[in-house]
Amino acid sequence: MDSAPIRVLIVDDDALVRTGLELMLSTAPDLDVVGGVADGAEVIAAVNQHRPDIVLMDVRMPRLDGLAATELLRARREPPEIIILTTFDTDDHITRAMRAGASGFLLKHTPPPEIVRAIRQVAAGEPMMSPTVLRKMMTYVADAGTDPRQTRARDLLSRLSDGERSVAALIGQGRTNSEIGRELSLSVATVKAYVSRLLTKLELNNRVQIALLVHDAALDD
Repeated sequence: MDSAPIRVLIVDDDALVRTGLELMLSTAPDLDVVGGVADGAEVIAAVNQHRPDIVLMDVRMPRLDGLAATELLRARREPPEIIILTTFDTDDHITRAMRAGASGFLLKHTPPPEIVRAIRQVAAGEPMMSPTVLRKMMTYVADAGTDPRQTRARDLLSRLSDGERSVAALIGQGRTNSEIGRELSLSVATVKAYVSRLLTKLELNNRVQIALLVHDAALDD
C-alpha cells in the first residue's frame, strides 16, 4: 500500500509565488498542496482546516511575519513541521527561525528539486540544514561570545549521559541519523531513540533546536 502524500501548506503574501510553488510541487507525486494563505495571521486557521504535515513559510508579511507565525505554530501540541522559504538569509533571520522551531531554511532561488527534497527530508524527521545555513548559525553563535545563553545551554547539556552528549554533538554538526549511527556504531532505530530522549530531557521541539543548544554551549568545539 502506498503511503499517504505529504500535505503542504504555502504561506506567502505574493500570489505569484504561491501559485508558482503550487505548480512546481504538484509535479511531485508524493506531495499534496492542501492550501495557501497570504499572511502569518491566517496560519492558525489554515492549519486547523487543512492539517498539513509541512508549512512553507515566508518571512516578511504585512500583518504577522513568518517568524512570529512559526513560534505560534510550534507552541501547539502537535505542530506541523515548518520550512522557512525567503529571499532574506541574514544571520538574525536564520537563528530566529531555528530558535522558533523551524526545521529548515531555504532561499526562494533554491532549485525546485532541492525544495522538493527538503520537504521530503523534513517530513521524514531530518531537518534541512544546508552547509551555508549551518555556517551562518555557527558564526552567529561564535560572535555572540559567552553570555547567559551559553551558561544555560551548558547547564542543560550537563544533564545528559555521555552517549546522549555524543549524539547531541553530532546533531550540532548537522549529521543525519544514518551518519550518526555510522559514527557511533549504532542502529538508526537506536539513534532515533536517543534523539527522542534528548528532546524530552532538554524540553525542545525538534533536533534543530538541539543543534542550536550545542552551538550555544560550544559543545562541538
